Amino acid sequence: MKTLGYYNGKFGELHEMTVPMNDRVCYFGDGVYEATLARNYTIYCLDEHIDRLFSSMAQLSIPAPMSKEEMKEELYRMVRKMDEGDLLVYWQVTRGTGLRNHAFPEEPCSNLWIALWEGHAADLSEPICLTHTEDTRFLHCNIKTLNLIPSVMASQKAKELGVSECVFHRGDIVTECAHSNIHILKNGVFITHPADCYILPGIARKNLLDYCRQNGIPTEERPFTMEELYDADEVIVSSSGSFALRALKMDERDIGGKDEQLMKRLQNAMNAHYYEQTEGR
Repeated sequence: MKTLGYYNGKFGELHEMTVPMNDRVCYFGDGVYEATLARNYTIYCLDEHIDRLFSSMAQLSIPAPMSKEEMKEELYRMVRKMDEGDLLVYWQVTRGTGLRNHAFPEEPCSNLWIALWEGHAADLSEPICLTHTEDTRFLHCNIKTLNLIPSVMASQKAKELGVSECVFHRGDIVTECAHSNIHILKNGVFITHPADCYILPGIARKNLLDYCRQNGIPTEERPFTMEELYDADEVIVSSSGSFALRALKMDERDIGGKDEQLMKRLQNAMNAHYYEQTEGR
C-alpha cells in the first residue's frame, strides 16, 4: 500500500476509509494523538510516543483501547503492510462513539485510528525562518489533544508569510511553536521552556536535553522572553520529524547564527540518534 488508514481493526487505503459521524472526534475533537517517523519499517522513538499517548489519555480519562504492547504490535502490523518503509506514522485515540452529548458516554469506550503515508526526516542543513503570534490556547498544552485550531491558524499565518513556523508567546514569554518546540542557545547553555501546562513535552526536546546532560552541555529549563530569543546565539526548533532545525530569521529580523559549532554538534547528534534507532527491526 502507498497509504493506509485504520479504524478499530478495519483498514484500507486512506482515501477509501470512512468513520462514523458519531465518533466524538467529529463533534468535540475529543481525543489525543501521536505522530512520528518510521525508517526501514522501524518506528522512531515508539516507546516514548506510546508513553506520552497513554499519559494524555489518562489526563483526559479516555480509556485505553488496548495495552501499550498491543498498540505497538498493531502499529507495526500496519507498517509492515506498506510498500515502502520510510513513513509518517500517525495515530489517535478518541473517546468513543455516540449521539452528541458533552458529557462522557455512559459506557467507557474508545476508538483507535492509524494513518500511514510516505515520510522522511527534515534536512537539518537548511535553516528556517519564523514568525510569531500571541498564544491564546487553553491550559492543557501538555496534553497532545486533537483541539488544534490555534495551531492551525498560526500555521496558516506562517504559510501565508512564506516561513516555516510560527512562535507562540504569552505576553513576552515564549512557549512553543504551532507544531514544534523552540529552544535557544546562549553562552553555551541550552535553554528551553519548562515542561508545564504551557507546552507539549516533545520527544525531540527530551532527546536534546538528554544529549546535552550526557555530554556536559549546561541546560536550563525556564521561561525565556522574546527579547532573549532575538538576542540568542542560536534558535532551535524541534519536533519528531525535524529534530533540531536552525532558525535564522524572525519576520525579516536576523536571529541566531552565532554558535555554529554547538548548533552543528546538536544537529549531528540528533541525526545520529535517528539513524541508529531505525536501522531495521
